[in-house]
Amino acid sequence: MGIVVENVSKQFGSFQALDRVSLEIESGSLVALLGPSGSGKSTLLRLIAGLEKPDSGKIWLTGQDTTNTSVQDRNIGFVFQHYALFKHMTVRKNIAFGMAIQKTAPAKVKSRVEELLNLVQLGGLGDRYPSQLSGGQRQRVALARALAVEPKVLLLDEPFGALDAKVRKDLRAWLRRLHDEVQVTTVFVTHDQEEAMEVADRITVMSKGKIEQVGTPAEIYDHPASAFVMSFIGSVNVLPSSSRMFQDNGFDSANPEMFLRPHDVVIETTENSATVPARISRLIHLGWEIQVELTLDDGQVLNASLTREKFDQLQLQPQQRVFVKPKDAKSFPLYYSI
Repeated sequence: MGIVVENVSKQFGSFQALDRVSLEIESGSLVALLGPSGSGKSTLLRLIAGLEKPDSGKIWLTGQDTTNTSVQDRNIGFVFQHYALFKHMTVRKNIAFGMAIQKTAPAKVKSRVEELLNLVQLGGLGDRYPSQLSGGQRQRVALARALAVEPKVLLLDEPFGALDAKVRKDLRAWLRRLHDEVQVTTVFVTHDQEEAMEVADRITVMSKGKIEQVGTPAEIYDHPASAFVMSFIGSVNVLPSSSRMFQDNGFDSANPEMFLRPHDVVIETTENSATVPARISRLIHLGWEIQVELTLDDGQVLNASLTREKFDQLQLQPQQRVFVKPKDAKSFPLYYSI
């Protein structure tokens, strides 16, 4: 096992950042810690890194109890959101910094730096300074520097948060390919659901200092363990379970609310016994997908998503009267807002 977090708690003053958290991360995997601000994900990452000490519990790295081990002795690579590169050093010297501290032989440093420059697709830019690079290039330098010391574990704290959307998306795909090549156990913190779903092998969803669910992206999305997980991962409609739309389709629940994904809303242009009437309030064209905002007769707002093919088939128009039904819906014993 690469990382084991065992019943760890951490408090800052009166704020309970982590409350008896336990987590196992397999060697060589890429795991996302996902949650809103204040959920405890960055605190957990800092505890794994040794930048904070737990109030209780233990942390194991590659089979060794490192709860009280110093940062320097954990053999961890850490990448921050804002790069933290040395401005007065060239790219090549930034990457070599950790190896120089370890007094690695100069010949090995040189070959390792060139290897990493090629790995992060920055060959030929080794003599530039950070100010001469784009944000995406600087973050790749930070990753190369973290990998240079051949860490047992790589930790990334919101690594793409400071970048614009296009660069962020490109770097997500690049990070996934890089991980598949180097196979170092990697944990990254993000509040971006799409980022976690696209990059990670497994996702740990956190809220209020606790772990809500751990699973693959498909498991988290298709089989959420709680109302919080379903609300936080992907778009969702939250409607009263007493709505005729659910009653007429056999979705009977003792819980007060039903959760319905936009792609599980079926739109038809003719009425039948399973549908309820609605009016199209707005159509949002996203190219590959059409979002449809609907208003039911009882005033409830419902969001649906259609493929372009289905939309063309239905030929929907704003203010058109249509008929809707749920294809799938879920309910949970307790719901609390994000």
